[in-house]
Amino acid sequence: MAGLSATTSTLETDINQTVAVITSYRRMIVGTLNGFDQTINLIVDESYERVFSSSQEVEQMVLGLYIIRRVNVAVIGEIDKHSVFDLGNIQAKPLNSVAH
Repeated sequence: MAGLSATTSTLETDINQTVAVITSYRRMIVGTLNGFDQTINLIVDESYERVFSSSQEVEQMVLGLYIIRRVNVAVIGEIDKHSVFDLGNIQAKPLNSVAH
């Protein structure tokens, strides 16, 4: 249970911050962390998915308010929303599957 309380206290500092979530089903969701529940399901607002391709520029698909179940979260991290990336010039292989 100690791991759960450490995780919730860390996530509390990220409330209202821009975060990127890599899911276990190979998606990257970026948005504002609005909150989470007692089982650490994430509530992300103003979100969009970044879709990577080795032959095309990064595509951003608007999702809006999005809930991500804890079991689907592989990695979560805060993003500096003031950093500017030229996603039109970035090409990358799609994300690999997450090994369990």
